[in-house]
Amino acid sequence: MTDAPRTAKLTFDDKELELPMYSPTAGPDVIDITKLYAQGGVFTYDPGFTSTASCDSAITYIDGGKGELLYRGYSIDELAESSNYIEVCYILLFGELPTKAQLKKFSDRITKHTMVHDQMQQMFRGFRRDAHPMAIMCGVVGALSAFYHDSTDISDPEQREHASVRMIAKIPTIAAMAYKYSVGQPFVYPDNKLDYASNFLRMCFAVPAEEYVVDPILAKAMDRIFTLHADHEQNASTSTVRLAGSSGANPFACIAAGIACLWGPAHGGANQACLEMLREIGTVDRIPEFVARAKDKNDPFRLMGFGHRVYKNFDPRAKVMKESADEVLELMGIENNETLKVAKELEKIALEDPYFKEKKLYPNVDFYSGIILDAMGFPTSMFTPIFALSRTVGWITQWQEMLNDPSQKIGRPRQLYKGATQRPYVELDKR
Repeated sequence: MTDAPRTAKLTFDDKELELPMYSPTAGPDVIDITKLYAQGGVFTYDPGFTSTASCDSAITYIDGGKGELLYRGYSIDELAESSNYIEVCYILLFGELPTKAQLKKFSDRITKHTMVHDQMQQMFRGFRRDAHPMAIMCGVVGALSAFYHDSTDISDPEQREHASVRMIAKIPTIAAMAYKYSVGQPFVYPDNKLDYASNFLRMCFAVPAEEYVVDPILAKAMDRIFTLHADHEQNASTSTVRLAGSSGANPFACIAAGIACLWGPAHGGANQACLEMLREIGTVDRIPEFVARAKDKNDPFRLMGFGHRVYKNFDPRAKVMKESADEVLELMGIENNETLKVAKELEKIALEDPYFKEKKLYPNVDFYSGIILDAMGFPTSMFTPIFALSRTVGWITQWQEMLNDPSQKIGRPRQLYKGATQRPYVELDKR
């Protein structure tokens, strides 16, 4: 942010306050209310913090009106087309494009930390076989702090960086182990000869009895899913990670908190909800019925996978994801799948129907990612763990930035209290 040459005047009762205003490098101006209570004796009321900047950040920028997403200033379109997830991790963590030597060194560091402590296998066996993979991930990621004590001193920059590398490296292994445990198959160890996405797919789908070769089209699609979900500004789970981190909690506990928040169906479960909706519709001839319900203001039904809370034009990630969806579905030979037919017809309607165009209800990234993951063979229960895997680098980068910000304090939101005022306690025998 720049210095504050301007002020905003707030007048109420017999008071008039002058509040500093800041102009960011992109986006709307911000009014600084940090001294509002000290100077005026009042708080602001903003449920969901939708009009409140909780921090200043140089990591990710979203322009919902233009349909723009930038990681450190680099367009998501260009990154998805020309880069890969490991390079995106470097960009997010360190702020710049790496040289060839820097990228190789960083990639090698990630590769060398993909294994998890062998005793952690016992943790998985403590869960029921039908445990949701997200429940397992919450527990296991939080428990990393019990195994890697040399990465928990948040006052040490080297330990913070070491923890960041470990989290990015180990989260695919943990997610794959959670999946293998849920389907009753043996764990598959990482293979250091493979790239990040290919390694994850192999850990999920290989079995000891057969050789497994990762198809490059599937690996590319998986890498794009990781890239497109790597960070998304101050969303609910990212804010959760920052809030947990503001207390001085260790990085593994903070990421576990982010995973728990992401598990909520209003946040990370959108692609699962979208696929389940497509299956509920079932056949193309039933689409008009569901579209009519979506247009009915008195019907609570919503078409999942269309529109976005932040993007008021289109989701810039959706175009790239659609390309991957077409490639994967052609490879798997399931273009004529009934669910896919429903998806394609809904997509056509959303792009042509005046109601959808007026409301800007374009297909979003969740619409296509769920179709891709289903085609790859993942059950819906794994959709959110894969989202968590992708977002870990964003969480850890935001956590690092927060710790380096001298203005950050422990999070302490205020409230608009509407309960009873002080009243006397009545003894039990007198009530």
